[in-house]
Amino acid sequence: MLKFVKNHLESITGIEIYPLISLLIFFLFFVVLFWWVATAKKDYINTVSNLPLDNKND
Repeated sequence: MLKFVKNHLESITGIEIYPLISLLIFFLFFVVLFWWVATAKKDYINTVSNLPLDNKND
């Protein structure tokens, strides 16, 4: 089955760019996520982390 899929994908022109694009999107997502976590304010993190424990009804 894998041999059939591999041979079929090799016949498509320009298909080799898609793995590179997906790797780039994956890498950029985690770089941005790491940057957001590293620069997040401490009080915002504490507020969001305490939301499940907050039993106040507004």
